[in-house]
Amino acid sequence: QVQLVESGGGSVQAGGSLGLSCAVFGYTYSTHYMAWFRQAPGKGREGVAVIDLDGRSRYEDSVKGRFTISQDNAKNTLYLQMNSLKPEDSAMYYCALGPWVGVRWFDSNAYKYWGQGTQVTVSS
Repeated sequence: QVQLVESGGGSVQAGGSLGLSCAVFGYTYSTHYMAWFRQAPGKGREGVAVIDLDGRSRYEDSVKGRFTISQDNAKNTLYLQMNSLKPEDSAMYYCALGPWVGVRWFDSNAYKYWGQGTQVTVSS
C-alpha cells in the first residue's frame, strides 16, 4: 500500500519562508512524477510544482523564482521550499505521486497517490 505523509507547513508572515516534506512509503514503480498541489477555500486544486525521477522540474507561473521542488530518492522524500511567501499562497498543500503523467504535469487526475494535506497560512 502506497502512503504519502506530509509534514511542515504552518503560519508565516508575508515575505517569510516555509518548507514542506512528503515521505513516500510502499511505492515500487521504476519511475515517478511527484508534485505539489494546493487548494484554497472555494477554489479548485492547483498544480504548483512537479519533478520527475531524473530531477527535471516545472513550476506554475505564480511561484517561479520563489518555490523550489526537490527530492531525495534515497530517502523517498519530496520537498518544497517556499520563499517570499504571499497571502495568496495560503492553501492546503498536497503532495502527489504517479508513475507516468505524460505532459499532464499539473493535471490532478494524472496522479494516482495523494497525501493528506498540510495547511500553509500567510498573513499580510
